[in-house]
Amino acid sequence: MSAPVFRARVADMGEIQDAGQPTAEPFVWPRVQTLPPGALGRWLRAAWADLRAAPGPSLFYGVVLALMGFLFQRFLGGAVGVALTTGFLLVGPFLAIGLYDLSRRREAGEVARLAPTLRAWQVNFPAISFYAVALTLLLAAWIRVSVVIIAVCFPEGRIDWLSPATWAFALVYAAVGSGLALFVFATTSLSLPLLLDRPDMDTISAAITSFNALRRNLTSMLCFGACIVVFSAIGFATWRLGLVLAMPLIGHMTWHAYRETIRA
Repeated sequence: MSAPVFRARVADMGEIQDAGQPTAEPFVWPRVQTLPPGALGRWLRAAWADLRAAPGPSLFYGVVLALMGFLFQRFLGGAVGVALTTGFLLVGPFLAIGLYDLSRRREAGEVARLAPTLRAWQVNFPAISFYAVALTLLLAAWIRVSVVIIAVCFPEGRIDWLSPATWAFALVYAAVGSGLALFVFATTSLSLPLLLDRPDMDTISAAITSFNALRRNLTSMLCFGACIVVFSAIGFATWRLGLVLAMPLIGHMTWHAYRETIRA
């Protein structure tokens, strides 16, 4: 057998062998869109429509989150109670996965029921569970930092909101907390809806995509973050009752923010 014929048969055998093996789907990197003006208003209107379409499941999550906030204040006082109350926003993105799923199912034309959303995290279990662990560690770090700041400002171990040290404490606490909150918002604001929507997405890629969305649409995303802070503050200021409505609105808004900002 001549050399050219031998090489041709070897090439044919290689093609046959490759054809028998399934090829992996190529990873498609999500594209970040530039948002037109009025994005926040559109997200809020869409969130309100989701809440009206599925009031029972949506308000269920609001009641659960409001009850968690109440229990933090009721049974955990002092520095730990303050840290858990303020750190509530750090783990909020994970707690709102069920709300993202409600919006996703309604968008797909499905009936928005509560039971399937309770298992929404199973769609992309490795990546979402990794995020849950990371947010838990961040919350634990924030509790430790809060205890140190409060101990420095109030050596007696009791927070006196009328003492002169209160202003210094508020400034330092707000500066440190805002820095951590901005980091969490940049890396998780849109990443968890992305992980829910795309089971092939990994945690790091989702975090990078979320950060790019903030960088490309800085004004719109910062307004969205400020809206989350305002809604949460109103909820806490109304003895946690406002969280029953605020948390579902924030969760549904987050899904629509993801849909308009990130394209597959």
